[in-house]
Amino acid sequence: MDEGIPVEVMLAEIYTLSRAQFGSAVRSQWFYDREACPGCGRRVDFIKSPKGDQLSLNTFIYRKRGVLIGYLLCSRCAKKIHRDAKRNPGRETARHAAIEANLIKGYHDHMNSLDA
Repeated sequence: MDEGIPVEVMLAEIYTLSRAQFGSAVRSQWFYDREACPGCGRRVDFIKSPKGDQLSLNTFIYRKRGVLIGYLLCSRCAKKIHRDAKRNPGRETARHAAIEANLIKGYHDHMNSLDA
């Protein structure tokens, strides 16, 4: 069975594209590798589709630190965000705000753990 492209490879490609588009605003990358979805806290799982099981890889630029943060969502959050985007294109939802807050906290926790 084809397992597709590794998440690390996809994130590296997104990082390269982000650097090309945003220049020095993106200085590094980090992957939020927790099993819990940053949107709701449920376990990250696959999205079932006719093409097979898929993961929802997403990125967020933490502008204050210039970090491209990669993360995975659970199938429920991914589907909800896609539905909301169809209804209100280009609009940020409360779920987006929660995800960003959780990613920023996760990044700070990670950086603080390096000081220990």
